[in-house]
Amino acid sequence: MESYLQIEKLTKSYGDRILFEDVTLGIFQGDKIGIIAPNGAGKTTFLNIIAGKEDYDSGNVVFRNGLRVGYLEQLPPMDGDMTVLEYVASGVDKEEEWNGPDLARQLLYQFRITDMDAPLGRLSGGQAKRVALAKVLMGKPDMLILDEPTNHLDIWMIEWLENYLSHQKITLLMVTHDRYFLDNVCNRIIEIDRGQAYSYSGNYDYYLQKREERMENLSAELAKVKNLLRTEREWMRRQPQARGSKAKYRIDNFHQLEARSRVDLSRRDVELNVKSTYIGSKIFEARDVKKAFGDKKILNGWNYDFARYEKVGIVGDNGAGKTTFIKLLLGELQPDSGSFDIGETVKWGYYSQEGMTNFDDRKKVIDAVREIAETVRIDDKTTMTASAFLSKFLFTPQTQQKYIAKLSGGERRRLYLATVLMRNPNFLILDEPTNDLDIMTLAVLEDYLVNFKGCVIVVSHDRFFLDRIVDHLFVFKGDGEVRDFPGDYSTYRHCVAEEEKERKELERREREERERREKSNGTASANNSTGASRRQNPPKVKLTFKEKREKEELEKTLPELEKEKSELETRMSSGEMSPQEIVEAGEKMAALIEKIDEGEMRLLELMEKEG
Repeated sequence: MESYLQIEKLTKSYGDRILFEDVTLGIFQGDKIGIIAPNGAGKTTFLNIIAGKEDYDSGNVVFRNGLRVGYLEQLPPMDGDMTVLEYVASGVDKEEEWNGPDLARQLLYQFRITDMDAPLGRLSGGQAKRVALAKVLMGKPDMLILDEPTNHLDIWMIEWLENYLSHQKITLLMVTHDRYFLDNVCNRIIEIDRGQAYSYSGNYDYYLQKREERMENLSAELAKVKNLLRTEREWMRRQPQARGSKAKYRIDNFHQLEARSRVDLSRRDVELNVKSTYIGSKIFEARDVKKAFGDKKILNGWNYDFARYEKVGIVGDNGAGKTTFIKLLLGELQPDSGSFDIGETVKWGYYSQEGMTNFDDRKKVIDAVREIAETVRIDDKTTMTASAFLSKFLFTPQTQQKYIAKLSGGERRRLYLATVLMRNPNFLILDEPTNDLDIMTLAVLEDYLVNFKGCVIVVSHDRFFLDRIVDHLFVFKGDGEVRDFPGDYSTYRHCVAEEEKERKELERREREERERREKSNGTASANNSTGASRRQNPPKVKLTFKEKREKEELEKTLPELEKEKSELETRMSSGEMSPQEIVEAGEKMAALIEKIDEGEMRLLELMEKEG
């Protein structure tokens, strides 16, 4: 395999805090690598260093000469006044600058971005992420570096990207918390743990198995080191006279063992042990709820009785009305007609995208929490100080004194989660809770929600998260339609695929039956026409030999062109084509349609002339 990137003894620190030290690894053509580490371990810093956007203390980062590298940042910088089309077209490969706008249009259409003259500043988070991804792919990179590529994307787009990356012969280095994405795309996992990098050849599931084995082996080795160190320490104490030149190797060995024994294998995870308050049997009742914004319907006569301890996932395209539904439920918006009747014991806990911006960045972490409460009720018998409670969310006494403006994205998320749970809600509404949380914290949050003695509504694009937590789904299909699906997301996706398969099969049968009837009717019409001609003896117009050959050729090639067009449409809607293949397919489709139209018109002319 050809080497694309060599990293040697890479070290990065902030002050006295070492993020990673002496990291050495190679990335080769065809590698699809996922990076896993806790929040704050330096994942984004690692990618920024490789992409040349951040300095490092020591080491070497060497790319193959001429390698084209595309980098999708977690929050890509954008000029808000630039249009979508201008921004994406600016990322085109230099060899195709002349065709940049056309290539950009076709790729944006594939990503369901239709308003290409819209300024970037007006885009939603999901639209901005799709547009940024389109720009990166326009450059035809040999190697892609992606930082949390699934954040803010609709599920359909996540699945498109997953399918694209898994089928393309492209080298990939990415950070993501999406476990299905890691499992389906990656052939190698790199874990950053305690400043060191560990490489595992395989997908996410394989990594989990091998990591457990590594930790077991490390624990056994550490136990041996400590036993040996105990023996050496006793020797050091007993034999001061032996510390001559002959014993120097043993003294050096003692110091090496002592350093190795300092490895801390314990891993601190977020502790979510807050109990909910009591919730009664009446949760909420929705009666003929309607809501629309102009012609856009969100709910169109929706009825539902929510049950105690119910856990529901909400899915649907961006703009289908998921957030509006939540605001209606919370009373932040009023329905156009109908009503929500909320139970008296319901105590909301709302984790929203907007809530992340409500913190005062000038305050310290501990002060922001103490403003809510000095003490936190854990259960009926236990209370905890605000400081002790924050420690359960991995905020050390030192970190609690940090200003909120200095927190990382993951730290800010953990703080926000703490402020939601410290109020002891019994009905949790979580709007995209998985963004910026590391996999370890996600696993803890999932366990907490599975055992939560209350109700849960989750809006999420994380399929693994939905599969672990929810009992059923509200599927927002658009135009006011909400489908209640009894099962998790993977089951729903399978059913949708089967329904789509059945729909296409039905369409195929109907098309064949229609063609059979048309052919039969055509034969009957031809017979009737022949009979009439014999009775009336109209003048016949003979085609020239050249026209006759042309007609025969058209009758043969037009069905072949239609078949080719149908096959190309199927391929273009499969989500398996690369951007360049999409562009080429679009051009071919346009040429096919034009050829078919011209051929059909010419055939009609010849048939009319023939009489």
